[in-house]
Amino acid sequence: MRFRTMQQLVELCERENKSIGRLMLEEQAKESGKDEQEQFRKMAEYYAIMKEAVHKGLTEDTTSRSGLTGRDAQRVKQYMEHNEAAVGDVAAEAMANALAVSEVNASMGRIIATPTAGSCGIIPGVFVSSQKRFGWDDDTMTYALFAAGAIGFVIANNSFVSGAEGGCQAEVGSAIGMAAGAMTELRGGTPAQAAHAVGLALKNTLGLICDPVGGLVEVPCIVRNGFGAVNALAAADMALAGVRSVIPSDEVIQVMLEVGTSMPEKHRETAKGGLAQTPTGQKIMDQLYRKGAPKQKSGEAARKGAGIAGGAKAETEQGAAAASGAGAETADAGAGKPTS
Repeated sequence: MRFRTMQQLVELCERENKSIGRLMLEEQAKESGKDEQEQFRKMAEYYAIMKEAVHKGLTEDTTSRSGLTGRDAQRVKQYMEHNEAAVGDVAAEAMANALAVSEVNASMGRIIATPTAGSCGIIPGVFVSSQKRFGWDDDTMTYALFAAGAIGFVIANNSFVSGAEGGCQAEVGSAIGMAAGAMTELRGGTPAQAAHAVGLALKNTLGLICDPVGGLVEVPCIVRNGFGAVNALAAADMALAGVRSVIPSDEVIQVMLEVGTSMPEKHRETAKGGLAQTPTGQKIMDQLYRKGAPKQKSGEAARKGAGIAGGAKAETEQGAAAASGAGAETADAGAGKPTS
């Protein structure tokens, strides 16, 4: 890749008069040795899987094996049909879609890890709802996924996207930043505005710990995806309105690295701290183990990855930035699996 930072990415796009998505497609093709048409087709397939997951989460039983989660996306959807959502219909739909994909993940369904399985709902939540609202075609959304991949590439190679390495700020935070930057570009924002959206999004998730109850990718992971989709929309709107991230996005990414590195182990996916160790969290863990639920590998760090990876259960696919040397996240979707 010809860029390693958001500043370099923006400068390249401005110099060559290209969108982030277009530039990333070209860079990915060069890096992988495969032609652009093949790279684009593969990414389009990933987006199709995202849409399938949204539909499944909103229409089918998504009760997880643990019984802890399921059908919350449908509850939000039903609420919207009979009530005026306080956040507005647009944000509420993005939230419902994000919950839907995360619940498909927890129920062992097929999802796209963007950038991880634990944060898989945010980009689909934002993209699918926005496509419906603005009438964009699938090709437009596919370019947006390349834009998200470029942002994820920068984050992964300068900080981390794994909850085991840097807490939930690294998973949900990165996904929010990727969605916000891509959404800014979708709405006609400049590369510089997209970079501001990334900075705005990331700095408002700094310090978010990874504390999965029972070691499962369910509580609080799923609801954080719902909130994350709303936050991404807000960051994009701020950037499009001209709000700047006073601390540049590259510096925010470095702070995320600093904060994550100094975060206690118990707050990095070990289920030894945070919500996982509340009285209710411990009770749930005891109940799960009596049922014979598999234990999580405490503190297991995932490989760094900016790629958009997809898989059903243990199947994986490499995505936009995977061939660049950033790696791809494993989408072992479902209860009992590490968050990333």
